[in-house]
Amino acid sequence: MNIHEYQAKAVLREFGVPVPRGVPAFSVDEAVKGANELGGPVWVVKAQIHAGGRGKAGGVKVVKSVDDVKKEATRLLGSTLITHQTGPKGKQVNRLYVEEGSAIDKEFYLSMLVDRARSRVAIVVSTEGGMDIEKVAHDTPDKIVTIPVDPATNICPHHVRAISKALGLDADLQKQAGALITKLYKAFTEKDMALLEVNPLVVTKDKKLICLDAKVGFDDNALFRHPDVMALRDETEEDPKEIEASKYDLNYVALDGSIGCMVNGAGLAMATMDIIKLYGSSPANFLDVGGGASPDRVATAFRLVLSDRNVKAILVNIFAGINRCDWVAEGVVQAAREVEIGVPLIVRLAGTNVEAGKRILAESGLDLITADTLSEAAVKAVDACNTAKNAHKNR
Repeated sequence: MNIHEYQAKAVLREFGVPVPRGVPAFSVDEAVKGANELGGPVWVVKAQIHAGGRGKAGGVKVVKSVDDVKKEATRLLGSTLITHQTGPKGKQVNRLYVEEGSAIDKEFYLSMLVDRARSRVAIVVSTEGGMDIEKVAHDTPDKIVTIPVDPATNICPHHVRAISKALGLDADLQKQAGALITKLYKAFTEKDMALLEVNPLVVTKDKKLICLDAKVGFDDNALFRHPDVMALRDETEEDPKEIEASKYDLNYVALDGSIGCMVNGAGLAMATMDIIKLYGSSPANFLDVGGGASPDRVATAFRLVLSDRNVKAILVNIFAGINRCDWVAEGVVQAAREVEIGVPLIVRLAGTNVEAGKRILAESGLDLITADTLSEAAVKAVDACNTAKNAHKNR
């Protein structure tokens, strides 16, 4: 689960992390009031959306008067911000963060994330702060330093020395960095974060180390332990289909293709999407129904896929182990009776109770296309999708 910048900074502030003063605003009047409370003489008006690249898209403006705060708030609220992370449709700005200006001397990059290969938290730092870190990693990977942290020891002096050396910090800033990193690590672990990104981490003109920006994502599987974090969720920033899927513990991610996918297992789901691309089309979603999907759960998954109007064909690819092909088949039949499908349905079943599953589908009277292999299923799905698209064009 992701949260907004102003919420992330509030969480970090609880742990004593130095961040600039700021006020969230949901209206122009609130933005003006917040600017007056902060006192100036410089303010930063920031659009709050769950996407990076806001500055380049005009969503972050430095101003020097309350009148300009009002002007920028009027411009941003209700507007659509398009960045490299939002896609062409962009995201509507429904809230702002008015923050005190900072006199910046240097900018760095710092993040904490879960390093699955090492089974521990990794701290990533770079001297190239305020930039697209993916571009830095591609163009100048030597400017990125990764420091793993042993969970048995937590932050130690050698971690601080390694980070300070990578960033070129002097003795005073190294001392500040030690306190800052310890607090960030404590916030990361106690709040079950999956990502904590500070870009930029800045040194001000008066030699203070502060987090000028903050991006935080939480481990969805640990949210039950943090009702305070759950209360920060902004569902307007999420796809309604993904919200519905989360209610049934379905792993669903909306994409921009035309072939809906319903698969059991994340690895098989990725392979299914890859082979759809290989044969010339694009998946409309990632959907993992899990290993123990009941007919009701499968039917719910089916309705989610069908709720996407871009879907021109559906590919069901089940390799049953813990799951059972007869359960999946019952779910497909149940969904077909409850929802008008209206698009070609391609089903490939393999594994536990496969013959029973095929028999249920055969006796259902549904108009569907069956396949025995994943390649065959993908080819049939792409062909059916192309036929449906051509038929739509010729109407």
